[in-house]
Amino acid sequence: MARTAVAAPQTQIVNRLPGLAVPLLVAAVATGLGLLVPVIGGPVFAIILGVLAATVVKPLRSTRLAPGYAMASKGVLQLSIVVLGTGLSLQQVVHVGVSSLPVMLGTLAVALGGAWLLGKWLKVGTDTKTLIGVGTGICGASAIAATTAVIKPKDTAVAYAIGTIFTFNIAAVLLFPPLGHLLGLSPHAFGLWAGTAVNDTSSVVAAAYAYGGDAGPYAIVVKLTRSLMIIPIVITLAWLKARKDDEVHLPWHRIVPAFLIGFVLAAAVDTAGLIPDSWHPTLSTIGTFLITTALAGIGLSLRFADMRKAGARPLLLGGILWIAVAASSLGLQALTGL
Repeated sequence: MARTAVAAPQTQIVNRLPGLAVPLLVAAVATGLGLLVPVIGGPVFAIILGVLAATVVKPLRSTRLAPGYAMASKGVLQLSIVVLGTGLSLQQVVHVGVSSLPVMLGTLAVALGGAWLLGKWLKVGTDTKTLIGVGTGICGASAIAATTAVIKPKDTAVAYAIGTIFTFNIAAVLLFPPLGHLLGLSPHAFGLWAGTAVNDTSSVVAAAYAYGGDAGPYAIVVKLTRSLMIIPIVITLAWLKARKDDEVHLPWHRIVPAFLIGFVLAAAVDTAGLIPDSWHPTLSTIGTFLITTALAGIGLSLRFADMRKAGARPLLLGGILWIAVAASSLGLQALTGL
């Protein structure tokens, strides 16, 4: 019996390896494309390539590969969040200063509240509007990944959220710098605007450094601080899901997922200075590649027929939220004198 019990997990792992190899290969190609076109980035390329590959290459839709795709979209996804925690020093929050928190918290409230109200009005699915809300309000694909690990939405919801975030990331990179100059924003003010109103870190960097001055470094610090908001949001979503599933006792591991504990511990280790600065680029690359692999797994599991059912409403929701967050960021800066 003992041998059988040991053999079963090993057999499951072996069975998943062929399916896991496919998203790893897709992620490698997507990473290369992301280096060529950094505005789009590897993670977005991964989900696009995954969908296209599964559509064009019929053997990739085999049920034999499905367990490996699931492992990529769940296990690898959770691991990526932990690894990315190593690049977030808690000291950076202090450096940003309490003065910028009203803008960050205000824009987050606009994104999440707007997603709930407008999503209901537009009749967008609960999971889709939640993912679009956290992606817009916190940190784009990373926030979507962390939230996906908790609420376990359908792959189509993840695809629409990623697609929406991608669309308005591109728009932000192109429009924010000229708009900032038109509005006469200082580099500091633009850095705060980009850090609170642009979704993914790569797009924040692209927009802020294009603006010039010290907008780039300040925007990055604001963005990393904003990323910390994923902790209370994910804990809250995990609690709500547990309540929805009628789990009366709400065990702690359901409210606080293991990957989130790992994320906080990784950030704490970095804060303590136990991770050499020379390791950060490598760890960031590994974390991004793991997210890219996870999104490739999700893309390989998707079907165009399923995606067409959602229509254009998620994109409309994302567009309205993007404009609302950008406007509220500027408005809060004006109110607080930042």
